[in-house]
Amino acid sequence: MMSTTTPRRKKPARTAAIAVTAMIAGVTAAETAFAQQVANPGSRRVAAAAQGPVINRVVIEGNKRVEKGLIEGDLQVRARTRYSQAAVDADVQRILEVYRRQGRGLAAVTPRLVDLPNGTVDVVYTINEGDKTGVAEIRFVGNNQISASRLRGVMTTTESNLLSFLKSTDIYDPDRVSNDLELIRRYYLKNGFADYRLVSSDVTFDPAEEGYIITIAVDEGQQYRVGSVNVESRIPGVNADALRNDIGVSAGSVYNADAVEKSLQNITTDVVRDGHAFAQVRPIGTRDPATATINLGYVVEDGPRVYIERINVRGNSRTRDYVIRREFDLGEGDPYNKVLVDRAERRLNNLGYFKRVRISNEPGSAPDRVVVNVDVEDQSTGAFSVSGGYSTSDGFIGEVAVSETNFLGRGQYVRLAGQLGQRSNGVDFSFTEPYFLGYRLAAGIDLFSKFSDQTRYSRYENRMTGGQLRLGLPFTEEFTITARYSLYQQDLEIPNDYDQPYNDCSIPIAGYTELNPNGTANRYFCEANGEASLAIKESQGKTLTSLAGLTFNYNTLDNTKDPRNGFWAEAKTDFAGLGGDSRYFRATGDARYYYEVLDDVVGIARVQGGHIQGLGKNNNANTGGGDLRIVDQFFLGPSLVRGFATNGIGPRDVSSLDTNANAIGGSTYFGGSLELQFPIWGLPRDLGLKGAVFADAGTLFGYKGPTVFDTNGNGIIDGYAPVGAGCTQNLINAQECILVRDSKTIRSSVGASILWTSPLGPIRFDYAIALSKDEGILASNGVKYGGDKTQAFRFSGGTRF
Repeated sequence: MMSTTTPRRKKPARTAAIAVTAMIAGVTAAETAFAQQVANPGSRRVAAAAQGPVINRVVIEGNKRVEKGLIEGDLQVRARTRYSQAAVDADVQRILEVYRRQGRGLAAVTPRLVDLPNGTVDVVYTINEGDKTGVAEIRFVGNNQISASRLRGVMTTTESNLLSFLKSTDIYDPDRVSNDLELIRRYYLKNGFADYRLVSSDVTFDPAEEGYIITIAVDEGQQYRVGSVNVESRIPGVNADALRNDIGVSAGSVYNADAVEKSLQNITTDVVRDGHAFAQVRPIGTRDPATATINLGYVVEDGPRVYIERINVRGNSRTRDYVIRREFDLGEGDPYNKVLVDRAERRLNNLGYFKRVRISNEPGSAPDRVVVNVDVEDQSTGAFSVSGGYSTSDGFIGEVAVSETNFLGRGQYVRLAGQLGQRSNGVDFSFTEPYFLGYRLAAGIDLFSKFSDQTRYSRYENRMTGGQLRLGLPFTEEFTITARYSLYQQDLEIPNDYDQPYNDCSIPIAGYTELNPNGTANRYFCEANGEASLAIKESQGKTLTSLAGLTFNYNTLDNTKDPRNGFWAEAKTDFAGLGGDSRYFRATGDARYYYEVLDDVVGIARVQGGHIQGLGKNNNANTGGGDLRIVDQFFLGPSLVRGFATNGIGPRDVSSLDTNANAIGGSTYFGGSLELQFPIWGLPRDLGLKGAVFADAGTLFGYKGPTVFDTNGNGIIDGYAPVGAGCTQNLINAQECILVRDSKTIRSSVGASILWTSPLGPIRFDYAIALSKDEGILASNGVKYGGDKTQAFRFSGGTRF
């Protein structure tokens, strides 16, 4: 009896204890009733009560920084299901994980139940988002040869600092960190550390630092160099010696896994192209730790005769199937080749259309058949940007642009932008189809209208309006040829008002320009306040140019945004004369070589040059060649030699009293520069600040435009001499003649720079001292005319927000 009655006496106390506990914990009456039912094993409603009350709806409140849809997608507790405390607790952790991924590790979630009259409940999650919590520190352990700062630079995850309000890369994201670990591995393998392995990676949240601590332990191993390189062919008809040209590594160089992989692709492509569809290339590497060398070998042999039965493309909700399939150099029914499949995977990743790309295989319907599965996940590819900046040449400028790199899921690039600035403005539109007519040909069209104010240097304004058609053919991964056709109109005008009286010698401004007794402008007055050269006046109005050209581009840079090693070169040839007003042939070239001298210290060597030759009839014996309009000449300054102003180098009209001396351009230029970029000691690498020192040298010469202008048509240069006599020093006062200062002097300078890859855009500040320049001519009044224009300080920058 005692054993049966004791539990009955304790039931009310147990139930009351549960109720009190529920009240202390802030649990609602509905949940208390549910707890009481569970506590009474004799109840006939135990089975139903054990399932909990029915949930009417789930409410999220307090979320301002994270979209509700992102939170609700992970929840287990849903409307019209039974309440479960375990499910609620699990959802709290899921919500906290969502906030941790958004960089808010201090977020808190409080769940509660709201009773409803019909016996159902609402589940409410109240969120206190807290402040943003990012990555406080990234630590490396075991890196004895590669500095921690260099490894942090490889990662896309960054540490929090004063600029955190402008970036999101310091937000802790497990997926991003995982990708960074792969980037670190590839960096080590690319730099000769073939034995590298990741020991561990640990992420902890430090409340004191209010951020995450990422600790990465590595085992670097030793750095290897390439010992010997050999190609062996086991297929009759395949010449191993001929394949050596496809190898991008040489004996004695630092072992580079990327170069080995690229060589593997090149050899495979050539062998398959020669008709050996089932050939496979197998790389062999023999390490010799004693000499720290790796002997490389490439074995070409017959592979298994396996065909691709089917290529399945899955997960692409936006991108069209054919956009993905065209990145493969093989198709359904072709022999399977793993090297070519791997190359397709890299191409798909490089497109930037997808968050994730994974290619896998599965057996086909027969032993000699394989199914290739391509799993992708689309990501946003559109962008709206507002940019602004300042430079000493263009002043303040702003830009609004809309771009889409995967237009309508077709893989096409579209961009529309408008610029507005102090001394330039315009609008431009670009469209590119990367696979024209189904071939790997990049066809595009560009339309533009741009205005530039050159009055500070050459006393004119110019509006250029037109378009360009282009067709690019990639011969290899590094070498591309692009054919171009351009048609554009230039409208050159000379301002002539009280603020800018640059044509009042020819057209006097009433009430402003001083006049001679005969009613003409007083030259000493109109030229002293700034006057456009006769060469510029002759070019006033609209000029139509019809131009065809070729661009040759070669690029082996390791990184296009922040190169450290590699070579980039571009050569352009243009022929103008397919209709229009301009007749010339132009050739230009620019080449840059990057080499990482020390860790984070990059040397840059650059050479550039160009020449333009007029093809029209020469009606002026003094020009020494075909006439060129002033808008066709080269105008250069700090882009050739820093330390000089815009249009500060080259031929100038010195027949005017304008001490600014109008720049009128030249036909030939060449120059070179050496630069050393390095991190600024004591500053976190993540700030993106670097220093540089440089030395530049170059020249621009060879004015090929007219020097005599018979404006009144009388055949005499202002009564001094016949037009055929040309313009000489004793005709300096003639207003139908210009005297050109055209010096081949080598201009040179040295200087230092501060470069900032800021979250708002690239910013550069240069200070240069001109070592040599054209000093000009000394006039009788003691003033020098026609010399180069220097500019020690130069600032350029842009923002994106």
